[in-house]
Amino acid sequence: MEPLIEVRGLRYRYEDGTQALDGIDFDLFPGETVALLGPNGSGKTTFVHHLNGLLTGEGLVKVCGLTVEPCNFAQVRRKTGLVFQDSDEQLFMPTVLEDVAFGPLNVGGDADSVREAALKALAEVGMENALKKAPYHLSAGEKKRVALAGVLAMRPDILILDEPTTFLDPPARRDLIHLLRGLPQAKILITHDVSLASALADRAVFLRKGKVVAMGTVVEIAREYDWEAQPGPRD
Repeated sequence: MEPLIEVRGLRYRYEDGTQALDGIDFDLFPGETVALLGPNGSGKTTFVHHLNGLLTGEGLVKVCGLTVEPCNFAQVRRKTGLVFQDSDEQLFMPTVLEDVAFGPLNVGGDADSVREAALKALAEVGMENALKKAPYHLSAGEKKRVALAGVLAMRPDILILDEPTTFLDPPARRDLIHLLRGLPQAKILITHDVSLASALADRAVFLRKGKVVAMGTVVEIAREYDWEAQPGPRD
């Protein structure tokens, strides 16, 4: 089976000289969910930002057979849907419907097909009754669902979720886990929460100082590294 994401020897150094990624090898296969675990500053968010060209380092990065380079950025970004840790960074239009429709409109969709795609995405996340609401009037859990709908409206092959349960209360967290389990896309899950990773991920990759130091089940990684299940800021 061909991987949806193939990364070989990825290195990235920030302008201040910090070696953020130091030779990352990684694969993501169709239908699977992989949890990225590791302490703050280990390079998790830096890594996923290479998967849609937000950052560009040294090494091979391929998404759905496309090398991640400027000439392919538009195609790659339609195949990878990034859901930010803070939904307020992703929601900026006056209404929920306009927010979810923004992406498809921005890539040239016609009004009728875009509205259909947006309504379908809102139905997928259970927010079809909120189209006329202002995003800032929503709860944290509702904002997360709308942000996810905005990504789903682009019909990506891969979802990348950065600390998706940050700011969510326990009921909203349970609802989001149930929702994510039902989505068919392959997923990369950045999290400090072992219980969340255990609920969603087929396997885990542990990063430290920009290197992959272990791969296995979430339970194996948590046991080997005495990993604490607590949220943290993005690195």
